[in-house]
Amino acid sequence: MTAVVELVEHAPAVSLALPDAVGRALAASGILDATPDPYATGRWSLRAGSKVGAVAVRVPGVDEPVTVRITPKTPITRLFFLLGYSLDPTGAWREREVEVAEHRDLLPALAHTVERQVDRALRQGLLQGYRVTEDSALVVRGRIREAEQIRRRFGASPPVEVTYDEYTADIAENRLLRSAVDRLLRLPGVPRDVRRRLLHQRGRLAEVTVVVRGQPLPEWRPTRLNSRYHTALRLARVVLENASVEHIQGGLRINGFMFDMNKLFEDFVTVALREALRGSGRSSRLQDAHHLDEAAAVRMRPDFVLYGADGAPAAVVDAKYKTEKRGGFPETDLYQMLAYCTALGLREGHLVYAKGNESHAVHRVRHAGIRIHQHALELDQQPAGLLADIAEMARQMAPDLRV
Repeated sequence: MTAVVELVEHAPAVSLALPDAVGRALAASGILDATPDPYATGRWSLRAGSKVGAVAVRVPGVDEPVTVRITPKTPITRLFFLLGYSLDPTGAWREREVEVAEHRDLLPALAHTVERQVDRALRQGLLQGYRVTEDSALVVRGRIREAEQIRRRFGASPPVEVTYDEYTADIAENRLLRSAVDRLLRLPGVPRDVRRRLLHQRGRLAEVTVVVRGQPLPEWRPTRLNSRYHTALRLARVVLENASVEHIQGGLRINGFMFDMNKLFEDFVTVALREALRGSGRSSRLQDAHHLDEAAAVRMRPDFVLYGADGAPAAVVDAKYKTEKRGGFPETDLYQMLAYCTALGLREGHLVYAKGNESHAVHRVRHAGIRIHQHALELDQQPAGLLADIAEMARQMAPDLRV
């Protein structure tokens, strides 16, 4: 049986020998496309889509877990630039600060980066703050919760139901860091030296509460006081939101971390466009909700809508993490953009793809007076080139803009 499955995103399918139980588990997971090989008994045809990362699959009756690793086509250093810019376009975290060159796979690189950022955040000690605490106490501390005192104690005292502000390290920021460190320690494929350093960070956060799986992540707000935590906190949220391929169903257990390249590309394009258009006197909205029909029954949500100074839509953008085929980009994308332009009353729309044979193409819709632009971003280039391409798109969307 194949114990480790190595795939590349959007690469042709490969045929591997797998127990039927494992093949069915992979097919049900949504991680990749898995179907029985019609030409060979006991083999499965596996094809990766846009999700990259690593997972371990345990199936009842199968002694050894199967590890699935899906490698992105985009170089790891470039992928981390896209991620870093999407999280913080101000420049606080850029590619030069991410030491991932020694790691070829996504998960080791991510674990290494998170550990380094957590270490930098905690060098001056754990951040502390006030947290609202509700408790039953023998003495009055803070304010008495009168409603709870009557409901639970029938007015008798002690103990007394109280609420008070406690100055502690067990705050949202440290909870996010501790939970992300714990999560990485449970994932397959974290190198031994990185795991050792993560254990050290967990020791520094030993008195902090771990977020229970399934509960909402604690909310935090960037301030001057927690500025040294900002990068680590943004990365921690990435870990906790994407390392969620873990469930038990009929004895099946899948545990791992997966990035969706579709979302990563979309986040980068929309954030970079917003930054390129900043200061233009226009406003922009990401994932802006609109309706196609007058009865407001058909919802549509373009990735990016630019609004003019008068508040009316000025441009619409949709990002597609697709590569151009021999016959061009999918026609369905053009129909979707045509619907956006028609409903928003725009004469031009913009589709942005990951790469293509041409950097820019324009389609003029017959009898409609609408032009649809198709842009292709080459991701395998230096960050300055990527941002320059985004700036050129912004100029086409707003010709009077100096970017």
